[in-house]
Amino acid sequence: MSEYALLTEEQAELKKMIRTVLEKELAPLVKEYDVKSEFPMQVFRKLGEIGLWGMDIPAEYGGPGFDAKTLCLLREEFGRVDAGFSVSFGASTVGFKIMTAGGSEEQKHWVADQIIQEGRITAMCITESQGGSDVAATRTKAVRDGDEYVINGVKTFITNGSLADIYIVVASTAPELRGKGLSCFIVERDRAGVSVGKEEDKMGIRLSNTTDVIFEDVRVPADHLIGRENEGFKYVMKALEKSRPIAVGPVVGLAQAALDAAIQYSKERVVFGKPIGQNQGIRFMLADMEMRVEAARQLMLYACDLIDAGRPIGPHGSIAKTYASEAAVRVTNDALQIFGGYGYSREYPIEKMVRDARIYTIFEGANQIQRDIIGKTIIGK
Repeated sequence: MSEYALLTEEQAELKKMIRTVLEKELAPLVKEYDVKSEFPMQVFRKLGEIGLWGMDIPAEYGGPGFDAKTLCLLREEFGRVDAGFSVSFGASTVGFKIMTAGGSEEQKHWVADQIIQEGRITAMCITESQGGSDVAATRTKAVRDGDEYVINGVKTFITNGSLADIYIVVASTAPELRGKGLSCFIVERDRAGVSVGKEEDKMGIRLSNTTDVIFEDVRVPADHLIGRENEGFKYVMKALEKSRPIAVGPVVGLAQAALDAAIQYSKERVVFGKPIGQNQGIRFMLADMEMRVEAARQLMLYACDLIDAGRPIGPHGSIAKTYASEAAVRVTNDALQIFGGYGYSREYPIEKMVRDARIYTIFEGANQIQRDIIGKTIIGK
């Protein structure tokens, strides 16, 4: 396997360090916290102690300044241990991603300091029950009132909804313009009118916190508007475009973990007097799994190389996300098949990997939406 091929010395050392920390601090808790459907804050704090809060924030704002490729390689390690924790930990800095798309320098520095120095968690409040992937269907409204905006609405499926200290809220400031009338706002958790609704009892990624967030006559100063009024949709799309390949990292790590488990099991499980890995049918399955994982990894890294080179990413983020998520679903299901009845038992880790993998074809933009983006890029709108 070539997961460590062509890494710089720094990248290899960082991967090794993060793997060691996660296997010590997170791995022993995964089964318990999957049952409880809870985010282990003690692990989050431990990662802060070793300087990993805000690990995707540039050096000029106090972060480590990792390039996109390094971030993907590191996030693979999170996905190897637990996909749900990876989702919430990665999303903890989502507020800064929107700042890079449209925020002022003052806003960028403030949000970065909150994340890196204070260990604050951010959440992106986009999705609504009637909208899903249709961001333009946003019903949450922000109405200007003197030097303030008043925000009303309900957001659903919000990652880190009950953990966040700072929300980035997408709201309509010109409803008649639909997607061209959306704006983004910084909203602190402790503002009057902000509350957390129901927590989702999810099939998978259960270490990731997912809730409704409710805004009732929430007043924020006008300087909490990010960028310009009615340009929020553009900022969201720009932020997602560049973050999408990095979000692929955990799903590649998850698929790699399933493959590794299947390889090990095929060496240990003896049927008809020999390890099942000596059967050609099993070897063919493992070969297909390896090809899918490696192809997903290389699509991810190519998209990252485009970002790091300052070149337009085009459809490559969508290609990487779609292929990797579908590869992970297939690889985890094949791993379960290799484990047989034991794969279906919660005594073994594979059934959890199957549950965790499934969400990746839905969130970060459903794969049907990604295919539409790819198709429009190929033939034009």
